[in-house]
Amino acid sequence: MSAFTAYDGTELSFDACGEGSPVVCLPGGPMQDCVYLGNLGGLSEHRRLIMMDPRGTGGSATPEDPSSYRCDRLVDDVEALREHLGLDRMDLLAHSGGTNLAILYAQRHPDRVARLALITPSVYAVGIEIAPEVRTATARLRHDEPWFPEAFAALEAIVGGNGDADAFRAIAPFWYGRWDEAARAHRAAEDAHKNHEAAARHLDGAFAPDETRAALGRLACSVLVLAGEVDLNSPPPAMAALADLFPHAELVVQPGAGHFPWLDDADRFVATTAAFLGRPAFREPLAGELRPTV
Repeated sequence: MSAFTAYDGTELSFDACGEGSPVVCLPGGPMQDCVYLGNLGGLSEHRRLIMMDPRGTGGSATPEDPSSYRCDRLVDDVEALREHLGLDRMDLLAHSGGTNLAILYAQRHPDRVARLALITPSVYAVGIEIAPEVRTATARLRHDEPWFPEAFAALEAIVGGNGDADAFRAIAPFWYGRWDEAARAHRAAEDAHKNHEAAARHLDGAFAPDETRAALGRLACSVLVLAGEVDLNSPPPAMAALADLFPHAELVVQPGAGHFPWLDDADRFVATTAAFLGRPAFREPLAGELRPTV
């Protein structure tokens, strides 16, 4: 692990793996360390992955001011990492809740982002509403799974406002394209790597969706929005709405993937993401061009 100092003196850590041009990677959770990302299914064979632990997680120190856990304030931590790495512009990849931070960073520092890869992203920062029926329709794609009846009943309780802790545990299989031993182990390790106090402070008052949407409409960099076909958290219709906010975005829906597409089909995930990161950082769209979906 390597370290750098944030704007307020908090020492933050990051790990690096792989060779080639760097890609700064922001984990989700929110406020979860980067361990669960692994090497993103082997993406490290194509690029050098700079995996940042948010403040108060993993190897990063706990800040004196807990209000600094708020997502918009974490933008300054990402900027401090860019400066530490000596990058004029950087490729930025984020997963799930980390995509809110990546979007706010691109809003505040648009000239510092070369390419922006949003992996099964959250949509809090841009104020997109995901209707309960969209989530249940996505869940019904899994109706042949042996665990489906119990998990779907728990989901119905949650979207109906009656979900408890047991219900949220019961829907865990929906986050993965395959609810196998590897997925169970991945899910079981999650709590040990998340700062729950920080997560509770992360979203409160952090977002101004109208301002963010307007800023994204002026963003010059290339953007990848990668959705999982069966991802209950970030269903493809919401991901299409997110991609539409960017002038130069490509929406890719990975077949059979849940919320962690590098676990469900590493080869397809790496091929898609590495190809995007290898393209020009900006290009003018062709007349009548459609966003490709694979």
